[in-house]
Amino acid sequence: MLRDSFGRVATDLRVSLTDKCNLRCTYCMPPEGLDWLPNAQLLTAEEIVRLVTIGVERLGVTEVRYTGGEPLLRRELVDIVGRTTALTPRPQVSLTTNGIGLARLAEPLAAAGLDRVNVSLDTLDAATFKRLAHRDRHADVIAGLAAADGAGLRPVKVNAVLMRGVNDHEAAPLLRWCVEQGYELRFIEQMPLDAQHGWSREGMVTADEILGLLSGSFDLTPDDLEERGSAPAERFLIDGGPARVGVIGSVTRPFCGACDRVRLTADGQVRNCLFATEESDLKTPMRAGASDEELAERWLAAVARKRAGHGIDDPSFLQPSRPMSAIGG
Repeated sequence: MLRDSFGRVATDLRVSLTDKCNLRCTYCMPPEGLDWLPNAQLLTAEEIVRLVTIGVERLGVTEVRYTGGEPLLRRELVDIVGRTTALTPRPQVSLTTNGIGLARLAEPLAAAGLDRVNVSLDTLDAATFKRLAHRDRHADVIAGLAAADGAGLRPVKVNAVLMRGVNDHEAAPLLRWCVEQGYELRFIEQMPLDAQHGWSREGMVTADEILGLLSGSFDLTPDDLEERGSAPAERFLIDGGPARVGVIGSVTRPFCGACDRVRLTADGQVRNCLFATEESDLKTPMRAGASDEELAERWLAAVARKRAGHGIDDPSFLQPSRPMSAIGG
């Protein structure tokens, strides 16, 4: 198993399929975009499936989530999902996406065996969406959510980042809309993973603030804490349930002690944490002819070095050089 020196076991694998994205969300990248990785540096579909197979069949991975950048931009996505769900033992397979293109791909992905999706949506207002994402694609995201629900990719989860003075006033309306639609909303604290390095603790809307913004409109009661396990979201029943809302306080309420995640970047690097500054290369030895056993040993050694926590509160904390789009959520 992928066990670190603190006894945590990584069973949840997050795989970035590309660093490219068709939005320019201000908490992730500048309006002009970034220098994307050359295609030759990206893992091929065959290489992705090979590494995922090693994780599932040899290293105890039980959940695989495909991310980006924007994973819907990966041409072989449906095939990759289908080959992943065909593995034995079969892992749970999910997708984190901005939803653009999901209206077209929801049915094929469901047919390939995809279990569910997480879709980013920070606002109900098209003008605010354009201000945040620098693209006029709000209607496409709404259509993608509806298509995912119609294809049975449930529970459909919505991820929202609140930005102070931009969309923080929408916390309650966004939650009300998600409950009406049957989606499960999860608010996520803005994290220091933007390419511009413009994040500040003072500018971030904290988990406590998010709960405060919601409490005026909803009666929130903590869900069974014993069931949270390694899940990043603190979940709350809305007005007694059954609807729930999640709050992911990655910065102010870290859950590092129960973390069961490991990440594989689009260029084949193992990362033990979103905020890690070290990576372990699997692509180079794989392309040099390493066996599955050798790659598994390298992966085990990489996870064994996982740190106790992300260290954001430590004065020596340095923001990772790679932004979120290049790491994969």
